Amino acid sequence: MTAVLRVDLDQLAANIARVRDVVAPAELMLVVKDDGYGHGLGPVVLRAHREGVAWIGAFDVATGTRVREILGETVRIFSWIAASRTEAAAAVAADLDLGVGDAGLLEDVAAEAAAAGTRARVHLKIDTGLHRNGVRPEEWPAFVARAAELSDAGRLDVVGIWSHIAEASDHDDDESRAAFDSAVESARAAGLTPTVRHLAASAASFARAEFRYDMVRVGAFCYGIRSAGGPAEHELGLRPIGTLEAHVTAVGDREVTIDAGALDGLPSTLAARTTVGTPGGARLLTTIGAQSTVEKWADAAPGDAVIVYGPGDEGEGSATDLAERIGTIGEELAVRVSPLVPRIYSGA
Repeated sequence: MTAVLRVDLDQLAANIARVRDVVAPAELMLVVKDDGYGHGLGPVVLRAHREGVAWIGAFDVATGTRVREILGETVRIFSWIAASRTEAAAAVAADLDLGVGDAGLLEDVAAEAAAAGTRARVHLKIDTGLHRNGVRPEEWPAFVARAAELSDAGRLDVVGIWSHIAEASDHDDDESRAAFDSAVESARAAGLTPTVRHLAASAASFARAEFRYDMVRVGAFCYGIRSAGGPAEHELGLRPIGTLEAHVTAVGDREVTIDAGALDGLPSTLAARTTVGTPGGARLLTTIGAQSTVEKWADAAPGDAVIVYGPGDEGEGSATDLAERIGTIGEELAVRVSPLVPRIYSGA
């Protein structure tokens, strides 16, 4: 047998329902970057669409275009980065909502919209202190004034104002929110009428109601991946949708060997730092490499399932539990599962 990633789409639906319940009346934008956090873009967006999700968040234009191909014109798709004028043209052609945090990109999108004979939908990004990208506050008044001119000229629909926050401390986030509110007021003073404000991702959307505005961008929580150092999955009312399953290929005196493919791409530093789920309960993951090994249990046999991470039903930890052992975050482990590992879906 080979390693597999089992993806529970019914649990995805349950997590989506939970997120919606928490953030209401704000709308949910389901983020699907990195192939749906490693779970598979197509099945994820198709099930989300069945659940009535109306907004999909795609990090790049290529992903946004792929979602458009899968779902057609039935959803709004927000892509928050375009690296070139060519990508701006692709975003306009695919009828994406495009995040714009740069004066040059604003002009490129407007030009491509004019060439296509349409109006491009844009969400203007203010840098509220994270410095990931976005327009600096001192440049914002001129930026929104130019956006208003392009809107009046029929090239753009400025439908949103947005940003990222660091989620490092309440104080820092409060300062970011104040900068965001100021940017929205400045945009309105310039004559713009944005209808969608979005600032919060998973953690802030649950913890702080004042950050929800009109919409929240939630990725990790919808997949049941909690924040490192934060509340446990059951405290959030969420459950991981992915279970990474390996199988015993050989049994030794003290250890069993499992399919190397299950751990291909995962950090080798996890070895001897975490347990996995087995028919005999939790056992130490002893080595990761060309031959990955696990502490033996009674009656271990070739073909036995070993759960590297999952919802905890067999004694394994979640992706975030493992990530915390090596000082990273759960979504990093989820997206590093090799694409060669088959994804098997239930609830499709």
